[in-house]
Amino acid sequence: MAALLYVCVAGAVSLHAAQDATTPPTSLANTGLPADATGEDIFRMTCATCHALDGRGSPQSVVGFDVPFPDFADCSINTVEPLSDWSSVIHRGGPIRGLDRHMPSFGDALSDEQIESVIKYLWTFCKDASWPRGDLNYPRAFFTEKAFPENEAVWTTGVTGRGTKAVTNSIVYEHRLKTRSQYEITLPLDFQQTTPGQPWGQGFGDIEIALRRSFYASVDHSAIIAAGGAVTLPTGNESAGLGGGVTIWEPFAMFAKGLGANGFVQMHGGIELPTDKSKALNEPFLRAALGYTYAQDQGFGRAWTPMAEILLARPSGEPTEVDVVPQMQVSLSKLQHVLLSVGVRVPVTERDGRHPQFLTYFLWDWFDGGLFDFWH
Repeated sequence: MAALLYVCVAGAVSLHAAQDATTPPTSLANTGLPADATGEDIFRMTCATCHALDGRGSPQSVVGFDVPFPDFADCSINTVEPLSDWSSVIHRGGPIRGLDRHMPSFGDALSDEQIESVIKYLWTFCKDASWPRGDLNYPRAFFTEKAFPENEAVWTTGVTGRGTKAVTNSIVYEHRLKTRSQYEITLPLDFQQTTPGQPWGQGFGDIEIALRRSFYASVDHSAIIAAGGAVTLPTGNESAGLGGGVTIWEPFAMFAKGLGANGFVQMHGGIELPTDKSKALNEPFLRAALGYTYAQDQGFGRAWTPMAEILLARPSGEPTEVDVVPQMQVSLSKLQHVLLSVGVRVPVTERDGRHPQFLTYFLWDWFDGGLFDFWH
């Protein structure tokens, strides 16, 4: 998102040369662009002074202020955010996302169609089409893994208040590898009873390591497909109920598809294959999430995403377990790189010994910026 900071700043410079370059206007009344101007035309006439014709940014001697410009030819910067985020900053200026005031608003100067055309021209500076665009990065659900490769840290907490009480925590670190791959490390930290009414135990559980790759990604079809595998290592204390005491291999696949302007569906299926069947059973699973994102302030402000998940799992030789998980995700920072979600996991079948669980997660997209940056 920080890459959006100086999109088209030069429009303020070239069209208002009499003003100080460090204090651009908050909106532009008239660009003087022809009615049939293409995205490239708009960029060349209103953006290139600051961003340079190659999109790599102009020096301080040209623009008059000492703030680095993003390199739009760098695909890791160019592709990570969806069109809606680029559009918000161009329409309302840098402050709408907690960014610098040097980025003026263009919502009064350019039409929605012109803004979209210049964004899509900016996208062409990335010459490697294998990078999936951020429009395919749909909101994260609690259990249905995403197909889009990410750079995130997520802390998830689950609280079970009935039966065997427990407070479970998982700390997930995700790191993107080049264009379409990602590795992920999950560290559980649990506080729980081994039996109802007994003292609590606490400690780290079984660590999971996963690797995935997106094999198909199409903005035109709003669809992305990924697959990979994970291994759960028996690092927890089995006697204290903090681990399964067995290594589990898990091949899996994910699919996501946009629905209309702001809706989406995501699916995630696989099978858990323990190395010791006396301690754990083979367990195929299927998870699906359906959601829709609403944004405040005419679509430019805080984002709210209600979602519902359905979870199906069938341990070998056992009945199918079905759960539903209604939830709500909300962006916290102006940059929308810090998110909060709350929900509840409700067992629908096989409810004997399985109780509702309150859930919450705190997500930080660390590639976008520091945890305490872009809040004001």
